[in-house]
Amino acid sequence: MEKRFIPDIPDVQSLLDLQLTGLKWTVDHAWNGSSFYRQHLETAGVTPADIQSLEDLSRLPFTTASHLKDGYPFPLLSVPEKEVVRIHASSGTTGKRKVLAYTRKDIDDWVDMFARCYEMAGLTPEDRVQIAVGYGVWTAGMGFQMGCERFGAMAIPVGPGNIDMQCQFLKDLAPTVFCCTASMALLMAEEVHKRGLKDQIRLKKIIFGSERSSDAMRERVKHLLGLEDMFDITGMTELYGPGMGLDCHCHQGIHYWADKYILEILDPDTLTPVADGEVGEMVVTTLCKEATPLIRYRTRDLTRKISRTCACGTPLFLHDRIMGRSDDMIILKGVNVYPGQIDEVLSQVPGTGCEYQLHLSRTDDGKEIMTIKVEAGNHTSISDSDGIRDRIRQAVRAKIMVSCDAQVLPYGELPRVPGKARRIFDNRG
Repeated sequence: MEKRFIPDIPDVQSLLDLQLTGLKWTVDHAWNGSSFYRQHLETAGVTPADIQSLEDLSRLPFTTASHLKDGYPFPLLSVPEKEVVRIHASSGTTGKRKVLAYTRKDIDDWVDMFARCYEMAGLTPEDRVQIAVGYGVWTAGMGFQMGCERFGAMAIPVGPGNIDMQCQFLKDLAPTVFCCTASMALLMAEEVHKRGLKDQIRLKKIIFGSERSSDAMRERVKHLLGLEDMFDITGMTELYGPGMGLDCHCHQGIHYWADKYILEILDPDTLTPVADGEVGEMVVTTLCKEATPLIRYRTRDLTRKISRTCACGTPLFLHDRIMGRSDDMIILKGVNVYPGQIDEVLSQVPGTGCEYQLHLSRTDDGKEIMTIKVEAGNHTSISDSDGIRDRIRQAVRAKIMVSCDAQVLPYGELPRVPGKARRIFDNRG
């Protein structure tokens, strides 16, 4: 019998009971194992004995990226160093990296959670998985590969870029699943189309993450490759790595592993819960992480809370796709603008393609200007650029409450990259 990785949790109350047990354990573990957490909790006036219900979560202090960097090289460490079997680090490019330590149990928990993602995406051990994400000290490649091996499918660890090799392996090794960033997915889809390889490959599904993707981009990739489905995976180095959630075949939101961590969605300014449908910052508390437990860690990732139960029937909770980071929020003429909002608007404007850039500038008299450069759809005539531009301006004004200009470019004009695409160019000075 094949091993199942998605937990058999009968109902929501059982899930909440698991969370309370895990919350009590985490606070006690951090209190006794980490000098940082002991002081942090004492300063907040909280002890492990004070945690008696999930409502007591709000009494706990927040942990931030600054705490991780200040504690370099082994921040938040709550076990003896001899119990650490591996470290991973964030892919940040400035200052000290955020280094996270793992015990053997942490690795096993992470790999099992990642295997859940493959199971939720409907894979079987007969699948072959081509992994086109980064390897090294960061978590991406290692997570995708070890999760695949734990699940029991064949892993093909190619890494990012190297388009010729990617295409060769798509033909010769016949992978059925491709794992990558959203930008890499578009790049590969267009490359397969350009080389006329669609009928020579067996690709059925793509699992992608690391950056937000628009509905238009998804549809374009799906069409060019003839895919059955695409799945959005979430995760971050601080929280084990990728594999912390996935949208199932119903695509009604991201199922996150609520038996392994608690997710709060809070207003980034007031740090109070947002209402359903409102954008807020993801704050996570781990429930069984040994080496570097997280207590109310501010991820800076933005999403929406989804309270309804998914049609797939699992009681695991949902959140919306990641809309961006609060660090990436643009303040334009006093209005907060998130990159994910631009994605949503453009996806609903007829005639637009799936690639865009956001350019911000300031005139000599101080006026702020936002210009959206967007490609026309593949089958849209550039002669209709004036109409597309007007529709974009009207939609942005109506839904985001700011004015903008728009420039419509021929399809394929904006760059394709194998990693994360740069979309915001702020030249306001």
